[in-house]
Amino acid sequence: MPNILKAVLQQIRQRWRPALLAMALAVAGTASARTQPLGTEGDPVPSQCLAMAQSLPGAIYARFDPPADTLKPLKIAGEPGVVRITYVTHSTYLIETPEGIRIATDYAGWAGEGPAPDVVTMNKAHSSHNTDYPDPAIRHVLRGWNPEGGPARHALTVGDVYIRNVTTDIRSGAGMEKDGNSIFIFETANLCIGHLGHLHHPLTPQHFAAIGRLDIVMVPVDGGLTMSQERMSEVMKRLQASIVLPMHRFAMPMDRFIALMGEGFTADYRDSDTMEISLSTLPRRPTVVVLQGT
Repeated sequence: MPNILKAVLQQIRQRWRPALLAMALAVAGTASARTQPLGTEGDPVPSQCLAMAQSLPGAIYARFDPPADTLKPLKIAGEPGVVRITYVTHSTYLIETPEGIRIATDYAGWAGEGPAPDVVTMNKAHSSHNTDYPDPAIRHVLRGWNPEGGPARHALTVGDVYIRNVTTDIRSGAGMEKDGNSIFIFETANLCIGHLGHLHHPLTPQHFAAIGRLDIVMVPVDGGLTMSQERMSEVMKRLQASIVLPMHRFAMPMDRFIALMGEGFTADYRDSDTMEISLSTLPRRPTVVVLQGT
């Protein structure tokens, strides 16, 4: 694709993302803080991550940076446009939106210091990914599986974040259990943030289409309990997120996973368990960011 076309496409992407999110949140007004099926008539929110991915099928986005004099300094979390992400443990990340909504992924009863999260997501693979006794102060408990059978389907807005899920299969004693895992996607501050959960198999084209674009993705890199590092790195290369946040970091060496990502990715080892990110501060080159933690 000619460079000029890449630049034009990226300008379109940059210019229309805020408008798409505004429309999404406007539509979501009647569906705020509730859960509804996805993929049916009456879906409460048109996902901005899906809208941008589907509007230009097959396009490879080039990053467009506005002139330096139009960029504002990075603001602290809680102010417009900046998201704070903290690595808590194992596969639990705490996401704090600009409006202060707190989300804990793969919540097993602990989300770090501070007040209870507003939203928690869970997956059923092991007790380290869920709890039967969530803090009663948590307003929204989203399980990545449906205890009544069939796929779990979530689509809700809480404050300035829209949360949805895409189900995948999961290994169990009887083989592969259909729809036993969920990839949760959080759309806030014009960012698309994904958590792969306990992903046990490569994603199909249908999965990638349902996920849409991801700017930040949380990925298990254990190399055994989920998938091999080779297969997981292939998923990452296909998603092409700007930031890859590893989890399940207790087994295979981190350096091996980063090496498998290839020259198209770089590594950034942080001396903190927390990072702050906005649309304008996404790295120019896809980056594996390793936050402190266990």
